[in-house]
Parts: sequence; C-alpha cells; structure tokens
Amino acid sequence: MITVQDVSKVYSLESGDFYALKNNNIHIQKGEFVAIMGPSGSGKSTLLQLLGGLDLPTSGEIIVDGVHLHELNEKELTHFRRTKLGFVFQNYQLLPMMTVGENIALSLSANNASKTEIKKTVQQLISDVNLEGKESQFPSQLSGGQQQRVAIARALAMKPKLILADEPTGNLDQKNGEDILKLLSKLNKEEQITIVMVTHDLQAAQVADRIITVRDGLIVEEGRKGGFKHETVANRMA
Repeated sequence: MITVQDVSKVYSLESGDFYALKNNNIHIQKGEFVAIMGPSGSGKSTLLQLLGGLDLPTSGEIIVDGVHLHELNEKELTHFRRTKLGFVFQNYQLLPMMTVGENIALSLSANNASKTEIKKTVQQLISDVNLEGKESQFPSQLSGGQQQRVAIARALAMKPKLILADEPTGNLDQKNGEDILKLLSKLNKEEQITIVMVTHDLQAAQVADRIITVRDGLIVEEGRKGGFKHETVANRMA
C-alpha cells in the first residue's frame, strides 16, 4: 500500500541544511493501522505530509497504492489527494460558513458528483459517524468531538483507501478522544481502510497495529502489539 524508500527531506536554512528526515524506509500494508510517534520536531508530521503528497521529498521515493508521487504534476497530485486519500487534522479544518452537510460534501462537489449522489452519501456518512440531526448545523454549534466526526466523515466522502490523521485527538478531552479512536479503529477493521496516524499520546497509539517512532528525522524504533524492536535506518529494509 505504502512504500517509503530512502526518503530524505532537507530544508536549506541560513545556518545550513536541516534534515527533517534522513534516508528512511517504511512499508505499510493495505489495511494496517499505523501510529507514528516522536517528540516535537522529530519529523513525524513531515513524514505524514510526504505520504499525502502535500510536499515532496528531497531525495528518495514514495509510492502510495501503486502511484509514484514524484512522477505527478500538481494537477495530478491534487486529483490523487481527492480520490485516494482522506485527511483528518487536529484542528478539524472545517469551513465555518458551511453547514455540516456542506462540509462533508466538499470533495464530492469538487469532483462533480450529482446532487442525488451527494445527498445519499452525506446522509450515509452522517449516520456512520453518529451525527444524525446535525446536517444543517454549523461547526460553531458543535462540540470538539462532533467537529472531529464531521472531519472524519468529510475524509470518507470519496471512499479513500488511506486516511492520514495528524493528532486527531489532540484538541479533545479524554472521552471524545476515545470515541474518535474507536471510530477510526472501526473504519480500519470493518472497511479495511489503511490508517496512518501521527500522535504524541502513547495511549492513543495503542489502538494501532504498529507503532513507528521517529527521532531527529530517523526511524529509530518500530513495534507491533506485544513489544517493540529497535532498528537503525542503516540496517532496515523496506
């Protein structure tokens, strides 16, 4: 599903080159739920942006669902993100002047779906995330947990094979955070959607099948349920 091969991301600063990521290799299978952890500035969010085609690596290659991202132009990258991926962010990124239903329908409208298809899909997604009766409300009328559910429904609108979630519980209290994690886990198990989630919360990461730890731009630790194994990038094979 996802292959990261010898990927580095370098930013040129006045003080010299800064390596946000250094020659990393990862392989994520279809249907996996992977959590990426690491301290602030470690490179975990940079990695997520590269997986989503929001940025391109300085060197190396990223392949998502058979698509070589470096071969796409900007128009093709936009189409790739709209049709293959669903994004969920810490701050929800809902449009405040649009209703719940309109926010969920954004990608469908952008891809010229019919009004009938949009209505049917929005109604189904609202039911899936337990927001019945909220379709005509605005984001400001919802709790943080409800807004994140809208964001997840929006991410699901184009039936993506992959969801990229950047600190999806970061702005939520414990109860709402747990509810969002249960929803993501359900989508992973029942719909076989691959999920890659950046989180600083070890408890949140426990819902994943695998935890990848990034420090100073390097993948230094990788674990599956039942224990961790320590690896250096130099001896790790994709």
